Amino acid sequence: MTNTIVYVSCAEDRVIERYRLDPERGRLTRLGTTEIPGADAPSATSPLAISPDHRFLYAALREEPNPVSSFAIAREDGALRHLATAPLPASMCYIETDRSGRWLLSASYFGAVVTVSPIDADGAVRRAPTQVVRTPPKAHCVLPDPSGRHVYAPCLGGDAVLGWEWDSNKGLVAPEQAQQAALAAGAGPRHLAFSRDGRMAYVVNELDGTVTVFARDPDSGALMHRQTLPAITGHDAGKAAAADIHLSPDGRFLYASVRNDSHITVFTVSPTDGTLTQVERLEVETTPRAFAIDPSGRFLICAGKDAAAFGVYAIDPSSGRLARRERVAVGVNPNWVEIIDLDRAPAG
Repeated sequence: MTNTIVYVSCAEDRVIERYRLDPERGRLTRLGTTEIPGADAPSATSPLAISPDHRFLYAALREEPNPVSSFAIAREDGALRHLATAPLPASMCYIETDRSGRWLLSASYFGAVVTVSPIDADGAVRRAPTQVVRTPPKAHCVLPDPSGRHVYAPCLGGDAVLGWEWDSNKGLVAPEQAQQAALAAGAGPRHLAFSRDGRMAYVVNELDGTVTVFARDPDSGALMHRQTLPAITGHDAGKAAAADIHLSPDGRFLYASVRNDSHITVFTVSPTDGTLTQVERLEVETTPRAFAIDPSGRFLICAGKDAAAFGVYAIDPSSGRLARRERVAVGVNPNWVEIIDLDRAPAG
């Protein structure tokens, strides 16, 4: 029996649905549902994050008091046990732990801030953030590089990706030392993905529907533009509503979703310079706000925000092309997907 577990957050219902993924056929078995506490009204979205050791899951709601809840993950079946709920200072559209698992990073679109919250020895966020950093308008993501030495935040309204040195002992960034990589005016940088070695960074731009490739200096953290190419065709500039971006675990393929025409664009990644070549655009579930790739690299799971469903797609190992294997009905407003293999989880 596989221990690959899929979590899908459904913001309208304020729940996390949990499934087991068959690693051979790509079929799903439903295991249970966990409520996300802390707010009474339906949430616009409910971002998730999983600790590096796969022992804890964090879920935020975007309604007052903007809570983040911490859950312990059972090794046997991925079941979630609530540990604590703590306030955040704004509605957070993205959360992620640092590479040490000692700090929770959050980004606020409406608040234009990035925050740092301590994670205690029991794996829970129990206190308000210890640092709140102002950003250009509409911070939409916050992500550490693979080495854990720098933290980056794409800011949709500022057409820039900010970068800071990261102190994992103190849980601090240095705001006055922020680097800024500019994108084209009106691009709207949204989400970010890094190559495994951290030397390349890929940004999906929401408004103009493009993907931008940056080379990254691993020492200074500086980003250098290498390529920008479209993830969408046939739509007015500024209305693409591109959403999410992920690399396959082996780094050979990159995927970007576009909401306004409900497609995922597939790219191959050059092994020499990290640049992209488009392979296909595939229609998927309506409004694909989020998707994830399983740790084996064999399947992509896409949540259709306005479909109340998600699709399981097999990834062709030669081309990266997608083929639907299954469509699963879920709760209202599925908007975030996380996938872990508990058999391969690092020792805690």
